[in-house]
Amino acid sequence: MLSRKKGGLMAYNTINNLTNVYNFYMTTYAPKSSTPYDTHKKSELRGVYNSIVKMNKESPLFILDTSKESQQFAVGIKENARELRNTIASLGGLDEEELLNKKVAYSSNEEIVTAKYIGSRKPDDDFPSYEVEVNHLASSQVNLGNFLPADEPAALAPNTYSFDVGIEDLSYEFQFSIKASDTNRDVQARLSRLINNANIGMSAQVVTDENGNSALRMESDATGLKEGKKMQFHISDQRTSKTAGVVDYLGLDYVTSPATNASFLVNGEEHSSTSNHYTLDHTYELQFKGVSSEDGETASIGIKTDVESLAENINTLVRGYNSFLQAVSEYSGVQPKSDRLFHEMSSVARVYAKGLTSAGLNLNLDGTLEVDNNVLRQKATSEDAKEAFSSMKGFTNSILRKSNQVSLNPMHYVNNVIVAYKNPGKNFASPYITSAYSGMMFNSYC
Repeated sequence: MLSRKKGGLMAYNTINNLTNVYNFYMTTYAPKSSTPYDTHKKSELRGVYNSIVKMNKESPLFILDTSKESQQFAVGIKENARELRNTIASLGGLDEEELLNKKVAYSSNEEIVTAKYIGSRKPDDDFPSYEVEVNHLASSQVNLGNFLPADEPAALAPNTYSFDVGIEDLSYEFQFSIKASDTNRDVQARLSRLINNANIGMSAQVVTDENGNSALRMESDATGLKEGKKMQFHISDQRTSKTAGVVDYLGLDYVTSPATNASFLVNGEEHSSTSNHYTLDHTYELQFKGVSSEDGETASIGIKTDVESLAENINTLVRGYNSFLQAVSEYSGVQPKSDRLFHEMSSVARVYAKGLTSAGLNLNLDGTLEVDNNVLRQKATSEDAKEAFSSMKGFTNSILRKSNQVSLNPMHYVNNVIVAYKNPGKNFASPYITSAYSGMMFNSYC
């Protein structure tokens, strides 16, 4: 059992329970991601609400299929539509003039560091370039307990034990029981499950050596150390509420690898970071992958040419589009209306097929797209490049509108039985009909 200590009181972290409900659906039925495009202004939220009101004003009344399969389908297609929208937004924004115009960063040595452009400079601005050398990667804290004979009885009297874990300025108490029949591995495995299920910013696993002895290995999720901190987490049972002794017996407080910060040079100037992600000049997001060789190996960071950036953006768009179609096709045969959604989305590509083909995008029989990068780059450098890529922007805008529609009302594609049609022009708005899928996520938790 886990409880959190604050001001001498034990309080269960109920917020984590709600988070787990949402994360369960997101990781099980749909891709889970968080991007800057998931935040919205008040005007945007007002626009979404107005769209829902307008959409439902003349909508017929119907009975939804609330089976588990339909719940999975509704949540899945909504989140996949959101993922596609965010992919399009990341290619330069949601404005028609900015679509596909996003600059793309490059790294000359991706084994050391990769780079992503996150700036907002205008096309005619000068983009700085940098030389990056990585001396040390940021690492997490690792505690490795005592290796004990795995199948021998635990040398602790049967009782209820507890220990405290201090992490991120919070203190958590773990309570568990030991029975006379428990082996060392049983106790270690029980603590591993307790720590992993607690979701407090660390993980644990039971490891075995060549002699068949087992130990508990614990590692922090975060890397590095902020100024003034000595550890990512600390384990003790000196002031715990139940029986003490398990920390010494299992060796839970032994730090084998302390957390360290990343150390690197940018144009010869030394820097450090608590993680292996670093924002450079509000323009590049760096991710450190490896350590430079002893002879001062560096990676050059800069912006790709307009042609290369366009090619990268279009490839990203195609991957997002194909991924959405693949996600919808997985429901074929299970959800009848999934075929309708697949047809509606793939038909958008067929409308623009001629223009897309001339720009280097070939339409496959299954509705997906395939990029011919050679044709794409040739067309991008030709005199009629603007005209050639007008179909591309039209296609992008169309699938953006479609993804917004699906995200706004995924229940449109769930099986339902129409009960009655409303009297046209003489009814009230019912803006909450589309929120039925939200209740599905919490249905089995209430």
